[in-house]
Amino acid sequence: MASLHFPTLSLSNLSSNPTKTNPNFIFSSPPETLVSSNCCVVHYGFPTVASRLKYTNSCCYSKIRAESLGENQPMVPPYNVLITGSTKGIGFALAKEFLKAGDNIVISSRSAKRVESAVQSLRGDFGEQHVWGTICDVREGKDVKALVAFACDKLKYIDIWINNAGSNAYSFRPLAETSDEDLIEVVTTNTLGLMLCCREGINMMLSQPRGGHIFNIDGAGSDGRPTPRFAAYGATKRSVVHLTKSLQVALFKGYEMAIDPAQEIYLNIIK
Repeated sequence: MASLHFPTLSLSNLSSNPTKTNPNFIFSSPPETLVSSNCCVVHYGFPTVASRLKYTNSCCYSKIRAESLGENQPMVPPYNVLITGSTKGIGFALAKEFLKAGDNIVISSRSAKRVESAVQSLRGDFGEQHVWGTICDVREGKDVKALVAFACDKLKYIDIWINNAGSNAYSFRPLAETSDEDLIEVVTTNTLGLMLCCREGINMMLSQPRGGHIFNIDGAGSDGRPTPRFAAYGATKRSVVHLTKSLQVALFKGYEMAIDPAQEIYLNIIK
């Protein structure tokens, strides 16, 4: 399972490869870099939280977006951040880190009770004007669409979308002993849910003059190592890497004829 480490949360200016300007980035392998339009998708694991996701201002947008949307807007703080599966654990900790930096947060969960409790807790610490929350079952397309509508209603746009929602069905047993219900829970949450969130996040961000960034959380199995007592979970987390790389290439291919070399977006797979 994912260990309790977090991404380095900072969004300061970067002129090129973030590994050259941010010593807080931790890579277990050399980063893979692609160029895209004004929406980028990144897969990452859990380096240490220092401030905020240190990517955005360096990621200028391609001319095709500026031409189709009018003058593109720079991404400057405070940032509007949406985190799925964020009423407890890693997602909740990430929300607190962004709020400490002065950003605005939309949290979500399948449980209305947990959403209400988390929102009250965060508002008590950081104020009502920075925190919103709503129920969302990422396995349901209608719920993810409603999450986008909620975020746009409250914040108008989202700069950073973090796909943290995931499940192991609270089960640690060999695949041969795993129930249908547990398999369906794991696969629909971790794979279908991620795809639905990426789809809706991309569609939203491509219509924003500010663009946006989508970050996909990985977990045990994402590096290809075996996860014998939770094989289904490991298989879904391995798919996070493939999906993210495919989306990176798809976004790049869509605009490759209009990319200005001076306006590149660097997409890095952070482990």
